[in-house]
Amino acid sequence: MAAESMQDIKRRIKSVTSTEHITNAMKLVSAGKLRKAKAIFEKTNENSHYITHTIAEIFNSSQDIPQEYLLGNREIKTTCYIVVTSCRGLCGGFNSNILKEAQREIDADWEEPVIFAIGTKAKEYFEKRNYKIYDDYLAPPENISFLETREMSRPIIEMYNRGEIDEVVLIYTSFISSMEQEVKNVTLLPFEIERDPEIMRNAKPVEYEPSVEAVFNYLIPKYVEMMIYAAVVESATCEHAARRMAMENATDNAREMLDKLSLNYNRARQAAITDEIIEIVAGSEAQN
Repeated sequence: MAAESMQDIKRRIKSVTSTEHITNAMKLVSAGKLRKAKAIFEKTNENSHYITHTIAEIFNSSQDIPQEYLLGNREIKTTCYIVVTSCRGLCGGFNSNILKEAQREIDADWEEPVIFAIGTKAKEYFEKRNYKIYDDYLAPPENISFLETREMSRPIIEMYNRGEIDEVVLIYTSFISSMEQEVKNVTLLPFEIERDPEIMRNAKPVEYEPSVEAVFNYLIPKYVEMMIYAAVVESATCEHAARRMAMENATDNAREMLDKLSLNYNRARQAAITDEIIEIVAGSEAQN
């Protein structure tokens, strides 16, 4: 019985050891990808802030602002949800947190939503629930280029301009630190920019050619493109951080389990040796 128990424990030790090697390797790979993704994210974040600041300056320095992209210009009926997830699992609650937020927003919406899924997990989730997916992007988010983002955002902007959708909501994961990420819900269109008294006071007269409206109408699509691209890059950074953390926890759990199994194995082996000694002693006494 003891020998059988020892064989079972040895098999479990071998299995857990193999798992520990895999999770540790995945942790190291994710840590390397995280470093690269953070560098791209920081650079992209600077560019997106520059564009949004430029739009804010134009808004605060001009009175003749086209209203079609601003909050309050139309009744919100149909909403387009851009949901950014990963293409792979093994990253803790990363995907489930995003999808819960998206589902909460959709449940609160009276009209049928227009869904744009970025990442395999989002596409699979909404397909299983029979939602209509307008379009999707299924390559790994870290591989997306700005040109691809422009192609993705173009039909969304055109639908908004035609009045087929009245609101564009971006749902993704925001990077706070390597240990912490949170789901963000951002309304891209229509947007509201609060007038900044300081910018208005320091603003210098600027002439826009051919017109303020033309410049603004050019910047808004760029703003949407940059925001989606920045969200995808940031989401990819969060994915690697979440996977590194998940694999680190899995590795620690595997090592803790190995310690317990080793202790159980040593106890079982000691019990087997003791039983053998007792049998030898008993046999020797019987002969005498």
